[in-house]
Amino acid sequence: MSNNAHTDERVKTMSAFRRSLIRPELGSMVGTVAVFAFFALFAHDSGMFNAQGVLNWSIVSAQFMIIAVGACLLMIAGEFDLSVGSMIGFAGMLIAIFSVTLGWPVWFAILLTFVICVALGALNGYIVVRTGLPSFIVTLATLFILRGFTIFLPQTLERKTIIGGIREAAEGDWLAPAFGGKIGQPLFTWLGEIGMLTVFERGNLKGQPVVDGLPMLIVWALALVAVGHFVLTRTRFGNWIFAAGGDAQAARYVGVPVNRVKILMFMFTAFCATVFAACQVFEFGSAGADRGLLKEFEAIIAVVIGGALLTGGYGSVIGAALGALIFGVVQQGLFFAGVESSLFRVFLGVILLFAVILNTYIRRIITGER
Repeated sequence: MSNNAHTDERVKTMSAFRRSLIRPELGSMVGTVAVFAFFALFAHDSGMFNAQGVLNWSIVSAQFMIIAVGACLLMIAGEFDLSVGSMIGFAGMLIAIFSVTLGWPVWFAILLTFVICVALGALNGYIVVRTGLPSFIVTLATLFILRGFTIFLPQTLERKTIIGGIREAAEGDWLAPAFGGKIGQPLFTWLGEIGMLTVFERGNLKGQPVVDGLPMLIVWALALVAVGHFVLTRTRFGNWIFAAGGDAQAARYVGVPVNRVKILMFMFTAFCATVFAACQVFEFGSAGADRGLLKEFEAIIAVVIGGALLTGGYGSVIGAALGALIFGVVQQGLFFAGVESSLFRVFLGVILLFAVILNTYIRRIITGER
């Protein structure tokens, strides 16, 4: 008897093409290839792909990547956090106030800021799961509260909205290099010596490579992507995240601690925002009340480009990381290609619309809707 005789007509078969379409990373993988191909053609002579150029767009991509990882896991769990951008500004300001204004050790300022911000993330999650209010509304309120405090605190304590002197305060501190330092300097020096990296030809830096180390911002981004991907795809907790966002009530019936999962994801999103803030204040040597503006939307867009469904229960950390990479390459690539930088916002809007339409089509494939 042929195999077809045993095929249940009620079981829908899916073509190889459709199976490839439901991979969360597919859209971002195609987008990444397209973006690199575009700038390889139109910006190849601009220095975008030399050592310094690669470092520039890698740093920007890493910034997006750090907050996209947290946003990705939270969205897969079925929630949003619109307070990420304000959390970045608030965390940076706390580090500056604790270390510069109050004169506390920088390591203590960093750790205390992490405790406060992660606790605020837990509070967001607790309010959402206990009240049943949409996380969109709860975190929108948190967005305004944190931004207000970010402006109010420095104005009250310092009579200004920018606090500098962080680099000086961090000299000799044991924890500050974990966010503002670089790794691999001997390797980069060796690469410069053997001619694989461009070196400075004159001045006090003569003979030193133009890229003298890997910034910790990039290290943190890669580490968070690796950890997030492992947790999501290789652990029981990762299955819980998918279940909490896919069908929370059904997940509760089979023993998934949905409320705890959601609260932990809000805490992780706050943790990622604080990592971003710590790296940023040590990069600039200051904290500003306007830092982090619109970052929450950029994180969500990166996650959507990476294939996550807005309805939760589906997505990929790798896809979100590629979405962040696309952002960084395009933002810097427009400059290298001599295109007006304001068009970056146009790109964000177009790519978001395209990603939502694509994700809607994918959801219909998954659910069998017409």
